[in-house]
Amino acid sequence: MSGHDCSIRHVIIRGRVQGVAYRAFVAHEAVKRGIEGWVRNRADGSVEALFFAPPGAIAEMIALCHAGPRLARVDKIDQRDGTDAEMKLRRSGELFSVLPTV
Repeated sequence: MSGHDCSIRHVIIRGRVQGVAYRAFVAHEAVKRGIEGWVRNRADGSVEALFFAPPGAIAEMIALCHAGPRLARVDKIDQRDGTDAEMKLRRSGELFSVLPTV
């Protein structure tokens, strides 16, 4: 994906989002759309993700995050601009990574 028309968006998804295949859902939907980045659980029960894509694709991905997989309940999504340093957390050679819990 060419970087000049892309942005990085960091999101934290709160609600019933752990133990419901939420990370797998996010990774699958991102890869299907060619979105780069990563997703991981957080110790506080939320899920954190970083998306690198054109703004329209990121907006679509965030809308999917609001819906989530069938058993999830999303209460709130906090979002901000992501950074290149955060993007480097992705595993080498992967388009989209599922990272360990922090």
